[in-house]
Amino acid sequence: MTVPLSILDLSPISAGSTAQQALRNTVDLAQHAERWGYHRYWLAEHHFVAVASSSSITLIGLVAANTSRIRVGSAAVQVGHHTSASIVEAFGTIDALYPGRLDLGLGRSGHRRAQFGAEPEHPKGGKPVVDTATGRTEIRDGVVVPPPFDPGRITDRSRFVASLRALQQPGAQAPDFADQIAEVRALLAGTYVSEDGIPLHAVPGENAQVQLWLFGSSGGESAELAGRLGLPFAAAYHVAPGTALDAVAAYRAAFRPSQYLSEPYVVVSADVVVGADDARASELASGYGHWVYSIRSGSGAAEFLAPDAAGPLTPDQRRLVDDRLATQFVGSPSRVVERLAALQRVTGANELLITSVAHDHADRLESHRLLAEGWGLGAARAA
Repeated sequence: MTVPLSILDLSPISAGSTAQQALRNTVDLAQHAERWGYHRYWLAEHHFVAVASSSSITLIGLVAANTSRIRVGSAAVQVGHHTSASIVEAFGTIDALYPGRLDLGLGRSGHRRAQFGAEPEHPKGGKPVVDTATGRTEIRDGVVVPPPFDPGRITDRSRFVASLRALQQPGAQAPDFADQIAEVRALLAGTYVSEDGIPLHAVPGENAQVQLWLFGSSGGESAELAGRLGLPFAAAYHVAPGTALDAVAAYRAAFRPSQYLSEPYVVVSADVVVGADDARASELASGYGHWVYSIRSGSGAAEFLAPDAAGPLTPDQRRLVDDRLATQFVGSPSRVVERLAALQRVTGANELLITSVAHDHADRLESHRLLAEGWGLGAARAA
């Protein structure tokens, strides 16, 4: 295929396993991804749930230390939980040892605005299963675009609120998103001046060879800001399939050429599980609905279930996760490649970002290997 593939890893913890093993799996997958020809390896930031990527910047340094060519970065640093200086100094430290390989992806934190299965199931009526109370699902050139998910359907927010309190100092006030992006850019460029007129220089960090990215899932401020600043943009179809295409359109409409880019550059994410055949892939993905339900019910990402432990979802559970099941790319290599090619056509993506969860690490490795082979990554790298 003509566009690169990259990987987004949450370092998921499988049922019966540990965070320690999940981190070892992440490093192992990154090493394999480099050999298979993936372009980037990005780490997500999530807290107080059953994924091991909570300290994503630390993990970025560990992955960079255990690879040699692949770009490594954040998808994304939740800026409301960090000061601009701490972000730039941390990335500057890693870049000092592994220069020119880092992607500094920035996104909103949940307290300011949330940003970032199987084939669509077809009942006897022949239409994808969706919650009809929130709208209708569209099919655009083979790409499923469900109704936007309403966060108001998450009834228990107690864990979410407690997490936000734990992640900030008492009384701390996060700056406006655009202002914090401006601070990060100034610190990287060496032009930062404090409110009282004192120049400050991030050491290390200033002039670090990092590529700045913004992340978003709707046609709101993040997409428009990335466009106005002429930065590359990543749209989270895997999290918000109902609004990610709007995000891409808003970014392109707002784009202005900059020192970074002369034209828009878009990465679009997709949740993928590949097996030797469709049946095997569906088996590997059988725990996905339960995993998404644990997130959307307010409990946070749970440990990922083994296929034999993932029973059917109840109707109420199903209604809460139908959009994510309908937009997961599951199947044989040829089937998934066909669907990903459609996503690339519809969005005009310059690159696709693959996130994949399976209970067994060997199965997750095999999913990425089969996709790399089907997409032609090894051949592309050789050329």
